[in-house]
Amino acid sequence: MRIAKTILRTLSFVFSIVGLFVPHARATVELKPATVTAFEHYIHATEDRMDEDVRQGRFLVLDGLPSGRKEDIYAKVRQGAIYIQPMHTTEDGRAIPIPGGLVHHWAGVMFIPGANAPRVLAVLQDYDNHQNIFKPDIRRSRLLGHTGDRFSIYVQFYKKSIVTVVINANFDAQYTQLDSTHVASRSYSTRIAELQYPDTPGEHEFPVGNDHGYLWRLDNYWHLEEKDGGVYVQIEWVALSRTVPAVFGWLVNPLIRSIPRGVITNLLAATRNEATKVAPPPASPPTH
Repeated sequence: MRIAKTILRTLSFVFSIVGLFVPHARATVELKPATVTAFEHYIHATEDRMDEDVRQGRFLVLDGLPSGRKEDIYAKVRQGAIYIQPMHTTEDGRAIPIPGGLVHHWAGVMFIPGANAPRVLAVLQDYDNHQNIFKPDIRRSRLLGHTGDRFSIYVQFYKKSIVTVVINANFDAQYTQLDSTHVASRSYSTRIAELQYPDTPGEHEFPVGNDHGYLWRLDNYWHLEEKDGGVYVQIEWVALSRTVPAVFGWLVNPLIRSIPRGVITNLLAATRNEATKVAPPPASPPTH
């Protein structure tokens, strides 16, 4: 959920710029069934890779780095740096096509010295307070339901640049304690609706899947690992938007590659700042 502010910041800025030059880029577009099917296939392949990584002892993306570089990056992260890298799921070495859509896939890792997993979980699961932790990008947040390690959440994302983008979104999240030092979560968007004429008397939602295409799907994955006297926190997110007109790829593609580095850094930094405040009561550890 928190990571949705990241993708929203990227996509709203990208399509705002494109919209200045291409009138139809800000026209509504329809999310096609073939696009949804391809994205779900991408997600399944991504989760298969994640499962295999865990089986092979690569719990964090840092663990897959070449020897030498891995140790260097780990040291920098322990000193306070935030590591960001683009991700690309493939099958048999080939890219997975997404007809009519564009996938945004990134991962970031940070370290919180002196913290433990329950303290970080308390921040991640404090859904009613995310509107304060991550404002102004998250304008409203609410826990809708909670059963065991499963959470149902509502979030309203807000971004104002050249255009104002406001999106209502619902998510289901599942937390799993893998062992005494490893926790993972998976969160899936269940409903995403862009607002038309936000903050006016005429405000209303576009039909779901028939809007400007800034954000159609958003799935995110958190990994927490206790070691080295603190907690490593990783977020990996996969989002789906409309495609960028090919004629403007030279302008938009560099933005898509560069902007997430800054916003994921801000996201993880806000999580770290909240987790290093006065320790909240420990969260109940997830079960399998």
